[in-house]
Amino acid sequence: MDVNLDNPIYRAIGRQADRLGVRAFAVGGVVRDYFLQRPCTDIDVVCLGSGIDLAHAVADSLSPSPKVSVFKNFGTAAFNYRQGGEMWQVEFVGARKESYRSDSRKPIVENGTLEDDQNRRDFTVNALAVSLNDDSFGTLLDPFGGIRDLNNGILRTPLDPDITFSDDPLRMMRAVRFASQLGFRIEDNTFEAIKRNAKRLEIVSKERITTELNKIILSPKPSVGLKLLDLTGLLPLFFPELANLKGVEKRDGRAHKDNFYHTLEVLDHVAQKSDNLWLRWAALLHDIGKPATKRFDPRLGWTFHGHEVRGSKMVKRIFSNLRLPLDNKLHYVEKLVLLHLRPIILAEDIVTDSAVRRLLFDASDDIDDLMLLCEADITSKNEEKVRRYLDNFALVRHKLVELEERDRIRNFQPPVGGEEIMATFGLQPCREVGIIKDSIKDAILDGKIPNDRQAALQLMYSLAQELGLKPVGKDE
Repeated sequence: MDVNLDNPIYRAIGRQADRLGVRAFAVGGVVRDYFLQRPCTDIDVVCLGSGIDLAHAVADSLSPSPKVSVFKNFGTAAFNYRQGGEMWQVEFVGARKESYRSDSRKPIVENGTLEDDQNRRDFTVNALAVSLNDDSFGTLLDPFGGIRDLNNGILRTPLDPDITFSDDPLRMMRAVRFASQLGFRIEDNTFEAIKRNAKRLEIVSKERITTELNKIILSPKPSVGLKLLDLTGLLPLFFPELANLKGVEKRDGRAHKDNFYHTLEVLDHVAQKSDNLWLRWAALLHDIGKPATKRFDPRLGWTFHGHEVRGSKMVKRIFSNLRLPLDNKLHYVEKLVLLHLRPIILAEDIVTDSAVRRLLFDASDDIDDLMLLCEADITSKNEEKVRRYLDNFALVRHKLVELEERDRIRNFQPPVGGEEIMATFGLQPCREVGIIKDSIKDAILDGKIPNDRQAALQLMYSLAQELGLKPVGKDE
């Protein structure tokens, strides 16, 4: 079978390989995605010789000549190449064979043949190679039936899966990730080998695990991958908080819903509307505090009071453990987890201007994402209940727009701040300053005064008089 590689870079690589007297092949994901008709701008090239020398030769033949980055410890080199308005990353490596120690996923590397290189690949669909030399350009080499597995939507390892996964346990996460991204099924023997070797994941760094986890969360239907992580026994090894959501407890004939599967349903709903990784993380963690707050009340049944507060406090520990960023992305997820019940409470009650103002103030620029999360959180099978909630959410959204246009509450700072209060009344930081400042803010949010400076100053003087304060320079 011949493969029609139409990007000129492939011919350029073939010409330089011929000039150097080496064989060169495009391998792995770029070949797989060619057959799946998926976009791919990362080209991996294996040559039977020095990948670094070939990279320099190809770069020198291009105009303009791209800068080559060399990674001598790994025997690889790479450059970026612009073609047709897209930036392609091209990486070169010499064919190699690998062996592993039991306590590390870092291989001992030796020069090898193309067969050696294909043997070390994680899955048959990633072991496909296409010749780039002129005498055989476009010829497909498929020693493990990768095309058959692509056509059948199956993931399997080229060699013994127990050896494949024991050698490099990250491949188990990659199996789940590819299944989630591509909608493929993990072949039975491969799946069972993941279950047998799951604990080997403990030698993999959290950073590598989380990279794969984020790709699963960003897949078209993230629940596919997360269910596989649970079924294979991988999930509790690195994300026990999520695994702890699983299960249903029944008492006096009353049971609560399985919060693990509810969470996955909410995540899938969000994924249908947004590619925002951190909004998807908020969906994944929105009920993470429920196990710690679960109580049974003989009158009310199962309750999870305060789970949004407990959950928001758990987010930093989870992010730290998974080596996720501890910056504004963390704060964004904390905020959405903390606030995720607020619009639902509004939707259950009369939607007052005051409550909507406070929601807009607390959520600020993240209000639209919060509303999307809350709408996704309605997973009831009762169609009438879902319709009622969504209708009320539409009313909340309408009021948010109306009040923002009128009152400018989003990201607002009270027109009179603490420093001005202290300067006006000759005060140091104290309780009275906090009372006046918070009272002005609350009055604006409750609609008692407009959001303007004159009204705020008038209230400031009135409150100060009640507290026995006099402006600096005024006589007794």
